[in-house]
Amino acid sequence: MGVVVITGGSRGIGASTAQHLARRGLGVILTYNSNPAAARQVVADIEQAGGNAVALGLDVADIGSFTGFREAVIEALREKWGISGLAGLVNNAGHGLFNPIDSVSEAQFDALCAVHLKGPFFLTQTLLPLLETNASIVNLTSATTRVATAGVAPYASFKGGLEVLTRYMAKEFGERRIRANSVSPGAIRTELGGGLNDEFEALLASQTALGRVGEPEDIARVIGMLLSDEGAWINAQNIEVAGGYNI
Repeated sequence: MGVVVITGGSRGIGASTAQHLARRGLGVILTYNSNPAAARQVVADIEQAGGNAVALGLDVADIGSFTGFREAVIEALREKWGISGLAGLVNNAGHGLFNPIDSVSEAQFDALCAVHLKGPFFLTQTLLPLLETNASIVNLTSATTRVATAGVAPYASFKGGLEVLTRYMAKEFGERRIRANSVSPGAIRTELGGGLNDEFEALLASQTALGRVGEPEDIARVIGMLLSDEGAWINAQNIEVAGGYNI
């Protein structure tokens, strides 16, 4: 079924997605930034279950490193799988910031933009020559673009920009039959922003029609569908996966 690059694949949604895709029979190139040990553990778990994966370092905010990363991807494809192209790209890497607008610094603003909008834009551009005909791109956005939540204005704004960018990717890459969609998680049990304490989790669950917060696997299953033939006629869409959050 091919090989997929997943950024931010050492933990949370990225790690769960890497494992889910491997169970579907896809090869996985997952990236990490600050925790190579966690990435190696994800690779080990995948391989122990019979899958194939490689972990590569990548700082999505460092645009200048992308050409070197592409060369590392080409080498991994050749040495691990004996192929030269990618079946998909999942732009997942990111970090959170929970500050009201009046306390956000320019450095914080720029860091969020670099990871959540500028990085995915130029990483996709860099890896585009490797994407095969009928490949699929999935960008991770956020339900905070629909439900205004105090303290996440910059994060949500850049995720909104990524949602718009997704539609333009679908438009411009359509001639190559490359699809582009975004997945918009609601409240998910991950380490983003420091994770969820019991009180906050109970509040979020009470605001969700299905009465719980999401798990990384809830998101991974939808990403897997979009990367497979099951999602072959889904294009230029944003799919909120939030259990009915604030409806």
